[in-house]
This record gives sequence, C-alpha cells and structure tokens, in this order.
Amino acid sequence: MSPASVVPSSDATDEPPQKVRDVRHLGDFTTTQRVLFITLLALPIGAVSALVSWALLRLIGLITNLVFYQRIETELVAPGAANHNPFVILLAPVFGGLVIGLMARYGSEKIRGHGMPEAIEAILMGGSKVEPRVAVLKPISSAIAIGTGGPFGAEGPIIMTGGAMGSLFAQFLHLTADERKTLLVAGATAGMAATFNTPFAALMLAVELLLFEWRPRSLIPVAGAVCVATVVRMPLLGSGPLFPVHAVLHLTPTSYGLCVVSGVISGLLAIFATGLVYASEDAFRRLPIHWMWWPAIGGLIIGIGGLFVPQALGVGYNVIGAELTGSISLGLVAGILIVKTLIWSLSLGSGTSGGVLAPMFMIGGALGALEAQVFPDVGTGFWALIALAGVLGGVMRSPFTGVVFALELTHQFDAILPLIIGATTAFAVSVLLLKRSVLTEKIARRGYHLTREYDVDPLEVLFAGEVMSDDVLELDMDLTVSDAVDALGSPMDGGAAWRQRLYPVVDSDGTLAGVVTRKALFTANTEGDGTTPLSALIREPRATTHPDQTLKHVAGLMAVAEVNRMPVVDRDDPHRVVGMVTLTQLLAARQRDQQEARERERVFRVRLARPTRSHDDDQQALTQ
Repeated sequence: MSPASVVPSSDATDEPPQKVRDVRHLGDFTTTQRVLFITLLALPIGAVSALVSWALLRLIGLITNLVFYQRIETELVAPGAANHNPFVILLAPVFGGLVIGLMARYGSEKIRGHGMPEAIEAILMGGSKVEPRVAVLKPISSAIAIGTGGPFGAEGPIIMTGGAMGSLFAQFLHLTADERKTLLVAGATAGMAATFNTPFAALMLAVELLLFEWRPRSLIPVAGAVCVATVVRMPLLGSGPLFPVHAVLHLTPTSYGLCVVSGVISGLLAIFATGLVYASEDAFRRLPIHWMWWPAIGGLIIGIGGLFVPQALGVGYNVIGAELTGSISLGLVAGILIVKTLIWSLSLGSGTSGGVLAPMFMIGGALGALEAQVFPDVGTGFWALIALAGVLGGVMRSPFTGVVFALELTHQFDAILPLIIGATTAFAVSVLLLKRSVLTEKIARRGYHLTREYDVDPLEVLFAGEVMSDDVLELDMDLTVSDAVDALGSPMDGGAAWRQRLYPVVDSDGTLAGVVTRKALFTANTEGDGTTPLSALIREPRATTHPDQTLKHVAGLMAVAEVNRMPVVDRDDPHRVVGMVTLTQLLAARQRDQQEARERERVFRVRLARPTRSHDDDQQALTQ
C-alpha cells in the first residue's frame, strides 16, 4: 500500500447498477420491550388518579355545601342554585382567594394557576419532577377556590394532581426523564378521563398538548392508565355520558356553512378570553401589594359577578347540561356569556387555583345557545355543542381534543362532521391571529419557548450514505508522522484531504486500525523530529456509523460521543472505511426540508389550444 492512499469516488459512468438499499434493520417505530415495563407501572397510576379525581370532586362538593348550604354533604351542587344571602355570594370567593394566597405563599407558589401550564413546565423544563407538597396543596387549594364559588373547572387541578402522582411514583424508581414524563402524563390524563368519562379525549389531549411526541413508548402506557382510570370510575361516578343528548339532527348544506361562521365567532371569543386573562395578569402585576393578596381581589370580582348571575359561579355542570339540552332561557344565556367570561378571565389572572375546561364548556355552550336564536334549527342543543367544541379548540389550540370531548360528553356522534368544521375553523382563527394560547402564554412569560407543531424529522428520511464524503484520505499505520503531515497537503491549497481533519489509519490489508486527528499530527510533528511512528498516535474512533443508518441516528451518535465527524464503515465489514460524515453534512437534510417548505414551483401547466389563422384571414384583417 502506498504511504498515503485515497479512496476515490467512482466515476459515474463506471458505476454498476445501484443496489436497493437494505433497510431491514430499520422500522416504523423505535420502541423496545421496555414499554411493557413502563405500561405495568402506568396501570396502578391510572387507578390511583381515578380515586384522586373522585376524592377531589367530593371535596369540592363538601366545601360548596358547607359554604353555601351550611350542611355536610359531598354531592356536587351549584353555588347559585338557591337564593343565598348576597353577602355570602359576595364574600365567599374573597375568603377562598385569601386562603389560596396564604397557601401559595407559605406552601408552594406552584399551586397558582389552572394546572396545565404548570404540568407542561414540569415536563419540558423540570425533568418531569413534581414536588410532593404540590400533589397535596394543589387539589386542596382548587377545591377551596371552586367550593367557595370560583368559576373554574376541576380538570386542571386534577391533571396537575394526577400528574404529580405519576411523577412522585416515578421518582422512587430508576427511570429516565422521558419515562418519568410518560408516567406523569399517564397520571394526568387518567385523572381527566375519570373526571369526565372521556378516555379518548384524554388521550387526544396527551398527544396534542402534554406528551410532545407521537411514539408508542409513551402512547401505550398512557392509554393503559386512561383505560384503567375509566374502569375504576364506573362504580364511583357512573359509566354514562356527563351531558347526554339524544337530539335528531336535520343537517343541510346551509347548516354546514353556518358551522364555519360559528367556528369563526368561537375563535374570536377564544382570542378575547385569552387576551383578557393576560391583561388581567398584567394589571395585577402593577398593583403595589404582594401577590398573596391577588386571589382575594380576584375573589371579589367573582363575588360581584355572582350577584348579577349566580349561575356563573362554581363548576356549572347543571348550566352546561341546560345549554346542551336547550332548556335555558335567553336572558340566562346572555348573562352567562358575559359574566362567566369576565369573572373567569379576570380572576384567573389573579393567580388563583382552578381549571379551564369546564368554564370553556359553559362559555362555548352559551355562545352556541345564543347563535341558536339566529341560526336555523338543526336539533336540540346543536349550536351549543358546535360552539363548545369551537371555543375549546380555539382556547386550547387542540381541535381534535375539542371534537372528541364534545362527542364523548354528549354521545351525539352524528354531529362529528359539523364539530370538525367548527373546531377546525376556530383553531384556524386562533392560530392566525394569536401567537400563543392561554396554556402556553404563561410559560412564555417565564422566558421559555415551546412549539406545538409536529412533523417528520428530515434527518429520519436521509441516510449517511447519501451525504457522506467518499473521497477519504486513509493513512498507512507504518507511516511516520512527518510523512503523514506531508500527505495532508498545504492549508493554502485547501484540498479535501486538509479539510478532512479526521483520518482513518489502516494496516497493510486496508483494515481500520484507528483514527488520528489533524491537530494531533501537527502537534507531534512540531514537538518531535517527525520520525515518530503514526501507530503511536492512533486511537479508537469514538463512534462509527454505516451508510444505511439514518442521519438522525448519526446525529445521536455525534451527540453522545461529543464529536462532529466520524468514519462510515461497511455494515458487512465494519473494519473497512467507505466514507466520512460530518456535522455540516447533516445540515443537508435541513436544507432539503427548507427548500420543500419555501421554494414554489408549478409542476403542470395548462395551455389553451387556439385555431390557426389562414393567410386569407390575415389579409382580410389587414384590409379592414
């Protein structure tokens, strides 16, 4: 073998017919059997989360009965269902806000808010680790907020509490951050499924909002936890839909078009409510008092609103049911739409504790009930259902969750197409006019950024063999350092050998013995007399790859080995170098992705064939 041998790229005319790449070592998914172990861990978490959700609902019912009815019962009741003393309606939310402020200051500030942003932050920035005291204080503070008349839902706190249960369980085991995330989301979605008896919607929320991935390694355990929670729920809270609707729908092309109109209105309402929440938060931040007192001020806003429309207080399941069955008066619909939107948005900005979903159900249902006064009759509660899904899709930016929620809450399955139209339209309006949702804006204000867009990683569809350099300089291990440096050429030439930086070292049979860097060669040549054998400098490559490996796999190897280039070796003969791949070459996939996203082209062109004009026609046209 010559002192320095180059493996040249073959001339295109001499290449044999290209073989079909063997990708049998790759699959649609990268899941391992460990997913079965994580699923087994998720199943009891689902059962516990269901029990926790049941206990939280009972605690909310107990506090509501004590405060507004002065009795010891745990059934969920409406704070505004009876003619209460107006001072109770006014001051009960203030008292609840004061207690929450004290709990947040001297317990944990993380109990403030509606739970979902806190869960997302724990997943993305906290390694899916939730403090034990949050698991205790969050449900208690939420029960106090809702039980004293707060216009919130229980699902946000249940999501945070169920997630905390999953996280705490995971923290006792030797698991990765991704596995802790899976168990956290399993607990969160299991609690949500148990609350509303909506297992499919809970799974959709996990995919659209909490998991930040679409992989069997997380979906299977979460699905298992959700199913167990739903089964455990049945003897505790029942197995039927929360708001059963049995309307016969009379859908026409006009009604489908009006679903678009309803979606636009729902999207605009979602934008208004989201903006109002954070305008309220900005206003509270300007107050010259400690944030501990803000929930009490928010409670005063709730109490004032409750004096005008008492039905706007509390979770409001009875009002939602009336909206969906069409048994609600027009005056109450208008009152709910205005007052509930205002007191929910303004008080949530104060940092009190409560959820988002139930208020969105009520506000969306009220909007739809108002639309039903103008739109043609399609069926009982139809427009309330469409607007409910639309507002949910617009506020949470989770249109599929909104659609499935509406279906599972009512079992009005023949409304699926109108629901898709309404929720998707509201989603489109929301994302085009507002950068962030009510769930992510809070995270952004803490200096973090997250994206909720999912696509196929371009590094997954290109292979190392497609971007690697096959014009590779190999060095014979019998060379001296001086001879090896001479083989690299001059830096002024800027040739491929000089730019390679990492050089495979081979023996007389062309077998890979190790690698050496350009820096090591020049250091040894400068500090020594150049006669040092090259074999004294070689080391094992930190990582190698194969031509049929995806660039995502290559990028992962580079990250683990902390290198920016590596040899590409033959899969059948891993001691034979066939190329070199660098970090810069990985950007080729990104460049292709950018080109596909930005460069426009017209693939097909339509040409209009015209009749040819005769010579006589041309002469006649000239004489006219």
